[in-house]
Amino acid sequence: MITFARRKRDTGNSAPIIVRAISMILGLSVLALVLPFPSEAKAQASEGASARAQIQNDPVAPRRGARKGDVVLVLFSDYQCPYCRRLHPMLEQLLKEDPKVTVVYRDWPILSQGSVDAAKAAIAANYQGKHKAFDAALMQISGRIGTEDIRAAATRAGVDWKRLQSDLKLHKDDIEGLLGRNDLYATMLGLSGTPGMLVGPYLVPGVVDMAGLRKVVGMARARSGTTGD
Repeated sequence: MITFARRKRDTGNSAPIIVRAISMILGLSVLALVLPFPSEAKAQASEGASARAQIQNDPVAPRRGARKGDVVLVLFSDYQCPYCRRLHPMLEQLLKEDPKVTVVYRDWPILSQGSVDAAKAAIAANYQGKHKAFDAALMQISGRIGTEDIRAAATRAGVDWKRLQSDLKLHKDDIEGLLGRNDLYATMLGLSGTPGMLVGPYLVPGVVDMAGLRKVVGMARARSGTTGD
């Protein structure tokens, strides 16, 4: 997991004792926290459901998968984060094999201005129905991202560059508003870096393997009382 470059250390391969214990129980190959949000106390249940609903639903945030999935996976990621790139193909596989999962993309560009520019472009591409292809192209970039990298990715994804620039201006307030909300929700969840996922009521701050991802989705589905069949 990549953390705030200016605030915290890279914790991609480290975790506190409680995180290790929970990871072992879940059988995750990479250390990741999976806990209900918020606590199980009945007094907080309604508040927690309301908070999750806000995080799961946003008219500007790109979405993939089921229109009304029985499991909603909210992804907080940065296009310059190598752990996010590692997670990307697993999310694609999950969407292919599980038709009842919804993925909500909440870009959280914390590494540099390049991250911010890429995130804005990806969100703007959604207005021309090209988020999926552009997201995949941006995830193929290694290292730092600059304007030329973003434009090259747009070309590979079949994005209309002229319209993209127009949408960036036309929807500027909506896009920046979404990024502001994403930052707020990531902070509320206690995330220290990317990637971070909220799978139903479970928080996963870090990358997991495919088996771990399926396991968390299954736990969320069981908790909601559905089977996914």
